Amino acid sequence: MTKTPITPSERILSSRRKFLQTAGIGAAASTLAAPAVLAQGGPIRWRLQTYSGAPLGAHVIKPQIDAFNAAANGEMEIELYYADQLVPTADLFRAMQNGTIDAVQSDEATMASPVDISVFGGYFPFATRYSLDVPSLFNYYGLNEIWQEAYDEVENVTWLSSGAWDPLHIFTVDKPIRSLEDMRGLRVFGVPTAGRFLSRYGLIPVTIPWDNVEVAMQTGELDGVAWCGFTEAYEVGWADVCNYALTNSVTGAWFGSYFANTESWNKVPPHLQQLFRSTIDQSHYYRAVWYWGGEARLRVEGEKMELTSLPDEEWDQVVSDAQGFWDEVAGSSDRAGRVVQAFKDYAANMEKAGYPYR
Repeated sequence: MTKTPITPSERILSSRRKFLQTAGIGAAASTLAAPAVLAQGGPIRWRLQTYSGAPLGAHVIKPQIDAFNAAANGEMEIELYYADQLVPTADLFRAMQNGTIDAVQSDEATMASPVDISVFGGYFPFATRYSLDVPSLFNYYGLNEIWQEAYDEVENVTWLSSGAWDPLHIFTVDKPIRSLEDMRGLRVFGVPTAGRFLSRYGLIPVTIPWDNVEVAMQTGELDGVAWCGFTEAYEVGWADVCNYALTNSVTGAWFGSYFANTESWNKVPPHLQQLFRSTIDQSHYYRAVWYWGGEARLRVEGEKMELTSLPDEEWDQVVSDAQGFWDEVAGSSDRAGRVVQAFKDYAANMEKAGYPYR
């Protein structure tokens, strides 16, 4: 019997999935497991819902939850739910705030977080070039303090951590983008902030449940997605539906966060709070390397989509337009202005340094 040849993308995806067993967090579930020692009255039980569907969630959240549950040693158990399984993604914040769910993994913009920095969650145009930009901005340019300050003003919600997720490319089914004019009228699924910016070129952002995206592209309800990078497009199957990929990246990495219902969080003993934070940090590391390991290879060696690019002069116009967008958002509140200033300071330092490493 003749074996079906393995395609380049299948070979790349297969090699990268092995990272799940070797990056620490995947291994944790098997190496940290021990006989359960139940807390008095039984384990603490949480329900956590992520913005992502199950295929993506297998990488961006499930390894962390499996590792935490194993290491918690019977004292606590987190039930994981994917996009829209318990509540619609747009209702995630309110559901967490009122205790319907105990924790959330999402960006602010997608889940409609009611803070004046929500516009920066997800993809903020040209705020980052590489995944390391995100933790650098949070740890060394004041974003940790700004995020903490913002959520301290919100009742019954605790912000825990933000990390770098994938870049933003536009993938389309049968309408290639080779000029800004080609964006006009395209209906795309995407993160709100990026959609707000790209709509100035005629792109039409559409919000539907994550699990419906692929079918919506097949039926013509959507023309494509402005939601992710190459790694995700291949992993979740969107590259099987889309024929074109725009190489111009509006953002190098988005901001994604973990949140908890404050009452639920305060019931967790300090050692389990630390364990949860530690597995979050490991998850940030895992997903940054997982994304990075696929972006370039799938862009170069992946066979499923034709690559297109905007003319240099048009792309220069998009970059220039983003500066006006930054200033517009900066004027929306004092806190937003401080975030934008951090972006400007960081970008200026990186430009002077010559982007020494990634």
